[in-house]
Amino acid sequence: MSAFEIIGGNKLKGTVIPQGAKNEALQVLCAVLLTPEKVTISNIPEIIDVLKLIDLLRDMGVKVERNGKGSYTFHADDINMEFLRSADYKKKAASLRGSIMVVGPLLARFGKGYIPKPGGDKIGRRRLDTHFIGFQNLGARFNYDAGDNFYSVESAGLHGAYMLLDEASVTGTANIVMAACMAEGITTIYNAACEPYLQQLCSMINRMGGKISGIGSNLLVIEGVKKMRGCEHRCLPDMIEIGSFIGMAAMTMGDITIKDVSYDNLGIIPEMFRRMGITVNRVGEDIHIPEHDHYEIDTFIDGSILTISDAPWPGFTPDLISIALVTATQSRGSVLIHQKMFESRLFFVDKLIDMGAQIILCDPHRATVIGLDRKSGLKGITMTSPDIRAGVSLLIAALSAKGKSTIHSIEQIDRGYQDIESRLQALGADIRRVGT
Repeated sequence: MSAFEIIGGNKLKGTVIPQGAKNEALQVLCAVLLTPEKVTISNIPEIIDVLKLIDLLRDMGVKVERNGKGSYTFHADDINMEFLRSADYKKKAASLRGSIMVVGPLLARFGKGYIPKPGGDKIGRRRLDTHFIGFQNLGARFNYDAGDNFYSVESAGLHGAYMLLDEASVTGTANIVMAACMAEGITTIYNAACEPYLQQLCSMINRMGGKISGIGSNLLVIEGVKKMRGCEHRCLPDMIEIGSFIGMAAMTMGDITIKDVSYDNLGIIPEMFRRMGITVNRVGEDIHIPEHDHYEIDTFIDGSILTISDAPWPGFTPDLISIALVTATQSRGSVLIHQKMFESRLFFVDKLIDMGAQIILCDPHRATVIGLDRKSGLKGITMTSPDIRAGVSLLIAALSAKGKSTIHSIEQIDRGYQDIESRLQALGADIRRVGT
């Protein structure tokens, strides 16, 4: 198993280009199954989770051609549906949570889709009810084999329907949209997720011949079409990585320019970091974070402690809650971090406490951070990465800490961040990968 060894304390300086968006890539890669024609997608992050999905598509019969770094052409003209019943498929699909989104396009095009209970980060309950209730609303029959942890949906023909989603699930909305785009009639989805990545998927489907209106809102109207054609698509930059670099710059007293961030698609993210006292300068489509000796957390108007909480878009994304938490440890002031969606995502704070952070874990969803204002720096320790976002939060802490830190299980970080050590080294970080 590999690990990172980090000597902290260096001020990171320079320019960094964010990778393509992981969460978008997982959606649009599944959408290639909607058509027998060629689909070319660029700015794909070549990270473990995305490469696993590409390999799964290849095993399903999709012809995959790599045009260059981050650019691929997919041709799903000969899908092997029998493979979906194989032990190999069950093993590979179970290792990747994003695999759940192959079901919608398979159901739309072939009338059936199968998936084992998918894996992913161990951050709490991540139910799939929204996906399958949506498929049932469209007329599909659902079955779950509890003994084999295997889901199946089948239909002789999908029909448009009105549905009010029980939660604004991003992957659930994506899956239902991909199924509904070829259903007969009109589908109306209320309480739909409206993240930029979901908007990207809908726009891609429209270029493929789909008819989706209401893109960017929580009310989508989809007029089904009989077939889809090929298209070209480019993924947005990854907003989670952009937020990670903002926090990293502040924590290391660095001076970092983040290039080509597609600023208007970042929503509330820049303003949330500004409320933490961090100067976030927009320069065209770039973000510049100047060196900070101190940054002071804002309060609410009445003077009460600021609360940073996650919410469905356009609220603050839950994937940046861990980054906000670690960044607050060296702020001036205090903040209440409220992770509403996942009840296990804050359990990494014990490592930060061991490093010298002042954090009170109130319950599985809330933590109060008392900023140290650099009067007492974090110290390097040995730790293990529990999931992607917590892993990068610990990496940010290690980069700012005194002495040597070792982070084990860094394959968790590799699942979401491409070439992270070489990119950090280019900014002046003292980091190296060790082990096998």
